[in-house]
Amino acid sequence: MRFVPLTRITRTAMRRAYQGAVAVSVLAIAPLTWAWIGSENHRVVADTPGWLSRVPASGTALVLGAGLFAGQPSPMLARRLDIAAGLYRAGKVKALLLSGDNSRKDYDEPSAMRDYLLAKGVPDAMIVRDYAGFDTWDSCVRARDVFGADDVTVVTQAFHLPRAVTLCRTAGLRTFGVGDDSARQWAAATYVFAAREFVASAKALGDVVLGADPVFPGPRETSLLRAQAGR
Repeated sequence: MRFVPLTRITRTAMRRAYQGAVAVSVLAIAPLTWAWIGSENHRVVADTPGWLSRVPASGTALVLGAGLFAGQPSPMLARRLDIAAGLYRAGKVKALLLSGDNSRKDYDEPSAMRDYLLAKGVPDAMIVRDYAGFDTWDSCVRARDVFGADDVTVVTQAFHLPRAVTLCRTAGLRTFGVGDDSARQWAAATYVFAAREFVASAKALGDVVLGADPVFPGPRETSLLRAQAGR
């Protein structure tokens, strides 16, 4: 039997382990890179110098759900809604599409979002609810196929913004994104959610490659088009 020096085995194993680690790192980073590159020059962080002037006018603010606490919008979701209300008041959007989870009777994100906006003075006629926005891809595809949107300003947190903008653009929507820099108020939670973007971006890329359908494709409706027309 041929004798192989232990040092050679160790070096070979270390080289292969290193190569494997590099390959895993590239695969992990690739979806996140895809999201960042796909959204470059199509997003801005709210409350930074000159941010509002960079937001193009569009027909719809697509506000993505972010959880409820005791039936009320979570702090991060409230910030999204505040930004969307500001965009409406500034004339940057005509209507607001609130896309969230209403998968069970006792949990209704879109209605809680609407009630919050009504309290902020946004007219009810300008608000449309999407009860089946179970994830970002579903929200983008349903905005296009169910509600007839062709351009949107997607509103979310900054850590989520590249993925949200890229998915909506991949779905065929002319998309610009406005994000809230939640790290200023909720640093710990933001870092946790930002770390989850590695996995979420991989799923998002898989949805795109596979052409995944929304959980509920839904029939076409005209509520958003009526809101945009002020009817």
